[in-house]
Amino acid sequence: MSDTAEDTVLTGTALAGTAIAGNREKINYNRWIKPVFPFLKWFPEVRYTWKSDLFAGLTGAVLVLPQGVAFAMIAGMPPQYGLYSAMIPAIIAALFGSSRHLISGPTTAISIVIFGTLIGMAEPGSGRYIELAMLLTFITGVFQFSLGLSRLGGLINFVSHSVVTGFTTGAALLIAVSQLKHVFGLKFRNAPEFTQNIAQINRHITEYNPRSLTIALVTLFAVIIIHKLKPKWPGMLFAMVLGSLLTVGLGWNGSGVQVVGALPATLPPFKIPDFSFGSIKLLATPALAIAMLGLMEAVSIARSIALHSGQRIDGNQEFIGQGLSNIIGSFFSAYACSGSFTRSGINYQSGAKTAAAALFAAFLLEGILKLVAPYVAYLPMPSMAAVILVVAYKLVNFHHIKDIIKISRSDASVMVITFLSSIFLELEFAIYIGTFISIVLYLKKTAKPEVLTKVPEPGSRKFITDPNLSQCPQLGIAMIEGDMYFAATFYIEEQIARLRTYHPAQDKLIVVCSNINQVDAAGCEAFKNIINEYRRNKGDIYFCGIKKKLHSILQVSGILDIIGADHIFDHKRTVLKNIVPTVDMKKCVTCPHNVFSECDINKSIGQKLYTQGHISNIPGIPNTSAMPGIANVHGLPSYENV
Repeated sequence: MSDTAEDTVLTGTALAGTAIAGNREKINYNRWIKPVFPFLKWFPEVRYTWKSDLFAGLTGAVLVLPQGVAFAMIAGMPPQYGLYSAMIPAIIAALFGSSRHLISGPTTAISIVIFGTLIGMAEPGSGRYIELAMLLTFITGVFQFSLGLSRLGGLINFVSHSVVTGFTTGAALLIAVSQLKHVFGLKFRNAPEFTQNIAQINRHITEYNPRSLTIALVTLFAVIIIHKLKPKWPGMLFAMVLGSLLTVGLGWNGSGVQVVGALPATLPPFKIPDFSFGSIKLLATPALAIAMLGLMEAVSIARSIALHSGQRIDGNQEFIGQGLSNIIGSFFSAYACSGSFTRSGINYQSGAKTAAAALFAAFLLEGILKLVAPYVAYLPMPSMAAVILVVAYKLVNFHHIKDIIKISRSDASVMVITFLSSIFLELEFAIYIGTFISIVLYLKKTAKPEVLTKVPEPGSRKFITDPNLSQCPQLGIAMIEGDMYFAATFYIEEQIARLRTYHPAQDKLIVVCSNINQVDAAGCEAFKNIINEYRRNKGDIYFCGIKKKLHSILQVSGILDIIGADHIFDHKRTVLKNIVPTVDMKKCVTCPHNVFSECDINKSIGQKLYTQGHISNIPGIPNTSAMPGIANVHGLPSYENV
């Protein structure tokens, strides 16, 4: 080989090696780097989408101004903390979540749970109250982050829609009642219990301030009118500006109409939460409830928007993003956050292309806060309360409530129990109670799978349940409509035993297993009991339609050896063709029914066998495989064409 040729080969080898190394680096980048830093997937696109994302971010920054202040009041926090919570957590959730349109920040449901949790521990708005809220946020984030790392995103599916509807309806009522004192200008401290708040309102209602009530009503009507005439406008913001102008213009801010007070025009201050063991122990249980509620909100909102955007959502990545946003946010004066349905929806409708819109919204909010902070001092509390009443009303999904009541009585009961628990018990336990009852009702349903009696449909081999069709006196067919696990085995055995009670002459049974997907050790034991029970009473049992997974479990457990390979069939046509000829043909002669297409042949064979003396004193033909031979030898009807 010449030097030139050798150099060419070496150069080609080097290039190939470089290409392989490059591909390996690309694979490692996609497999390891991008999942850890998911923002790398969309970050290169920002140079093309920044205009759309910037406009969507500006819209979101304006929208969150009234929302953030309102949500902070619901949570019992100073107003600026609602805006702080819309900054750092929104940035972190956008960088480490999977959704391109989800906007994280303070939400109504979580705000009311925080208020219900902490009101019995400290005075709302006090230093101790804020410390507990930050620690509660940190613990919530740790729970969420841990669930995400553990790939337990499916846990959220156990919180049913009925639980969510009942909880949000109860939370809406609690929110509304907590704001009535501001609407009427009453002065008393909100109690943690719903009934106590109602009692205090009744006790102090004669002391109401007509000016506060006027400001609240004007704001309320302004929100409603703007929403109807210009639904895309920030109606809540305009209504609160109107309330502020009316209060200042009439000079009512100094005569009984309480105002919010000036907000500090500063960035979120950094402060380490109080990690005392006693406080952590006190807040662990409500933090878990807030974590589940926040994850449920975030994932459901992200998935609902993804249905329109076509994006695929990674639930576990959203768990990680939400967890990190709350962990890091707790160090920057943010209380527990989640996905905001309103802001996320408007973000998508405003044309956002990537999660950079959430970053723009957070940075723009910081700038806006410095500009408007001095003017928030004139914002009247009755206007804020009126806006919160609108938010509470929108929480109640009347359409879903009607659907749940119409569709399912059990779901309706879960919804009502969760609703009542939200009002009369500690709010965070309402989610636990509703979820627990949902699981109990589900287990109750699955623990009683139907064992349906089947017969072949006339003119076909399709197995159907029809009480008007006759059953074979000797051979029954049953289909198990559910999984055989520990909670269901006794009921299934009981149902099959009841079949023998209804049809004592049916000494043979075909069990259709096509709807059995799961079986545990108790289920295997149930299979064994059913088989032994039939054979102990001089009967026999056959199985049809066993799925591959079930077949493997029965094989490992040794149940297949007990059943016998000649008692297992893949299809109903095969099982009928092989089992119907094994019945007592002497009984077939006098049987008035024609359940199977083989019945006529059985009757014909039985007639010839017992009247012409071919076979005598034989209760039945035990060997199916011998039938064609017997038919050929004796000139009897054949099963060849059945």
